[in-house]
Amino acid sequence: MSRTEAAVDTTVVVGVGAVSPADVVRVARGGARVELSEESRTEIAATRGRIESLAEEPKPVYGISTGFGALATRHIPLELRKQLQKSLVRSHAAGTGPEVEREVVRALMLLRLSTLATGRTGVRLEVAETYAAVLSAGITPVVHEYGSLGCSGDLAPLAHIALAMMGEGTVRDADGTEMPAAQALAAAGITPVELAEKEGLALINGTDGMLGQLVLACHDLRALVKLADVTAAMSVEAQLGTDRVFAADLQALRPHPGQAAAAANMSRLLAGSGIVASHAGPDCTRVQDAYSLRCSPQVAGGVRDTIAHAESVASVELASAVDNPVVTPDGRVESNGNFHGAPVAYVLDFLAIVTADLASISERRTDRFLDPARNHGLTPFLADDPGVDSGHMIAQYTQAAIVSELKRLAVPASADSIPSSAMQEDHVSMGWSAARKLRRAVDGLTRVLAIEALTAARALDMREPLTPSPATGAVRDRIRREVAGPGSDRHLAPEIEAAVELCRSGQLVAAAEDVVGALD
Repeated sequence: MSRTEAAVDTTVVVGVGAVSPADVVRVARGGARVELSEESRTEIAATRGRIESLAEEPKPVYGISTGFGALATRHIPLELRKQLQKSLVRSHAAGTGPEVEREVVRALMLLRLSTLATGRTGVRLEVAETYAAVLSAGITPVVHEYGSLGCSGDLAPLAHIALAMMGEGTVRDADGTEMPAAQALAAAGITPVELAEKEGLALINGTDGMLGQLVLACHDLRALVKLADVTAAMSVEAQLGTDRVFAADLQALRPHPGQAAAAANMSRLLAGSGIVASHAGPDCTRVQDAYSLRCSPQVAGGVRDTIAHAESVASVELASAVDNPVVTPDGRVESNGNFHGAPVAYVLDFLAIVTADLASISERRTDRFLDPARNHGLTPFLADDPGVDSGHMIAQYTQAAIVSELKRLAVPASADSIPSSAMQEDHVSMGWSAARKLRRAVDGLTRVLAIEALTAARALDMREPLTPSPATGAVRDRIRREVAGPGSDRHLAPEIEAAVELCRSGQLVAAAEDVVGALD
């Protein structure tokens, strides 16, 4: 799940069909090279011929010989059409704010190339080849945070990329150095494109930005929901909870697939626990555990099922050719509304909601460790010398601050709409905004789970001489390689960051899986 995954030396072939989510991750994070399939080259060339024949006709055709949006009624004479395409890209490259992450830009570029490769957009082959060459050279156009309403495509982000293909604007080279696009292209031996009819529009009319971020978020959340099972199991164990509630026959009474997977994971993770066994006999007076312990599979399972739904939407969008107008297989050039980002925006918002709730239940489990009225014999705040030491008191504050932010980020962006283009574009999806806040939410969830893991590991140590399960013990031991065990107060921030990196890189889940096998 690491967002800094090692570079890969594979080449992703982009054809007329969908690229896979794994392809998106390989190109976005692994730096994989890109090339067009022979089938896509043939299809692109054939469709371009149709555009060129329409460009010569006196009858106006939207996107080919007219203006755009609210200006679509103006017929553009032949001698001004190249200027029209340049003007379109330059004027739409109007983003502002912080620079968007390299992996997001690379995902966006790959997905725009995937649509170009279908042959449904009408661009020339050299345009698609330039996108592939820029990706393969590791050149990343500078794209800014604000500018997309998620309708008529992610216009401003895509326009900044198209501008770089023209040799204008700013990029970063493969080493991350910022420079003029013309300089970077020249150094890589890439000739800037001179846009012809239809091409400027084809390069900016897509849901690629929001879709790329959706694919990356699903990839990360699949890993984080496994981590949530690991940290929940550690918390159940260290708080003297029971594993009986995770039994398969109890889960079968409410057969949500995600819930069953989460409960099965937790049962495997807790198997062989000396701590659980210590209070599992008839003398145990505990009736039932708190919801944050007992209902962990119900929450993490619901997250899994929401991810599965989001992945199904992403798979459809990955197989789509989003442009307006579009060239149909029988040669018609038709205006359409497929650029509207609503389907993608909705699931981005759904994921932000479940991300916030998964973090919320994690914070509640952590909080129970710190209260001597609820932690079953542990010291207040897990402090070495309570009163002199504060233990993990403020670590929970940090969790609470993040969870509060995640709740704000869970407010749907897709429920909003703001009209633009002189009311021609009078309903928009805000999908790009949904994607941007989901990225922040995924980072926040990673940090919340890291603090739970750090706190639970400390509590497991404080249960000695009782022993944790082999799986949770392995996770605790992996943390101990970076962070020392219980003792007097130390500078806590570096320990939290070390735990965050262990979570982000997947090392804690890997430690558990080395014992119990792959988690679901």
